[in-house]
Amino acid sequence: MSLGKHLARHPAKHFAKRIAVTAAAVTVAALVPLTATPASATTLPTPPSPTCNPNVEKVWDEVVSAQVDPVVTEFIGFTVAPGTTGTYEKSLERVDSVSTTVNSSREFSADFSGLFVKVGVKTSLSVITTKATTETEKITVTQNFNEPGRYGLYRGTRKVAGQFVRYTCARTGPTTGLWINTNPNGAGTYTTFADIEIGTVVCTHPEPAGSLSALARQRIGNC
Repeated sequence: MSLGKHLARHPAKHFAKRIAVTAAAVTVAALVPLTATPASATTLPTPPSPTCNPNVEKVWDEVVSAQVDPVVTEFIGFTVAPGTTGTYEKSLERVDSVSTTVNSSREFSADFSGLFVKVGVKTSLSVITTKATTETEKITVTQNFNEPGRYGLYRGTRKVAGQFVRYTCARTGPTTGLWINTNPNGAGTYTTFADIEIGTVVCTHPEPAGSLSALARQRIGNC
């Protein structure tokens, strides 16, 4: 018997099968999330154990990410003309600043110093671990220039910013507790900075790419 004749003799039976298959496909589709989690999504670190002793362990911090960027905080550019070489005293102008922050706030408790210590270890930098800022009233630099040219005097640092997780030990008994993530979004943000650097750059001398001195040299302009 041909397929056409078979369908003609049993139309209701085959229509029912097609409806059943379609319904099953819709059911499966409904179970698939509309927005799947990317495979490359960062998995946040967690404490080594879900339990803790609140009498001994108060908080557990870990660095999720750390981005290091040079920042020129004060700068002045000027020209040393032929025949005018010698010692110059220049007052630098503030062009940017960096402050230590936790979740975008400059006000944070002293126990966050442990987090900043871990940031220093992760980046191999000597970073500030307390409340601090690069802002200052006035910076004056005295420098001797033996050659004419276009110079820049700068003060700056390396800003370190990223995300962190913080767990606190929530008491469940006299010596028992559970680690609880205290950041509403799972991860918080931090900012700190490394040692302050003061230096001189000149148009005729290229600086290493990505360095603080290279960033300062760009401010001279048209080198």
